[in-house]
Amino acid sequence: MNSSKPLDLSARNAARARQAILTKPPGSLGQLEELACRFAAWQGRAQPEDLRPAITVFAADHGVTVEGVSAFPSAVTTEMVRNFANGGAAICVLARALDARLEVVDVGVAGDVAALPIVHAKVRPGSQNLAKQAAMSADETAAALEAGRVAAR
Repeated sequence: MNSSKPLDLSARNAARARQAILTKPPGSLGQLEELACRFAAWQGRAQPEDLRPAITVFAADHGVTVEGVSAFPSAVTTEMVRNFANGGAAICVLARALDARLEVVDVGVAGDVAALPIVHAKVRPGSQNLAKQAAMSADETAAALEAGRVAAR
């Protein structure tokens, strides 16, 4: 779906009309009915195409780990990203079961994951220690948010 593309209101109206003739009490699916109509408007079709689920994991380390507040040290992040890339993590099993696309995005892993088949959008290698200073600058925050927008597209 392209959020910059205008909604097709005729497709949305056709989807609403279709909802009204389906074998179910009107409104019985709650918000799912309106969601289906919104997808129809985005896709320009009275009956929206099936969507393929997608899972995106954003990986990064936070500098406050040095204060002893995390359950695991930063090295675990690097190993988890390797496990994601190799298909061995629980999220990989879930993605396969759902036939979902799994994307792993490095936005700030402190360790070296450059050779892995993942999306490389590293803003910085781990954030700063927020107990002592801002975790990220405004520019770094904007870059991390942009990485999220790109992944969502």
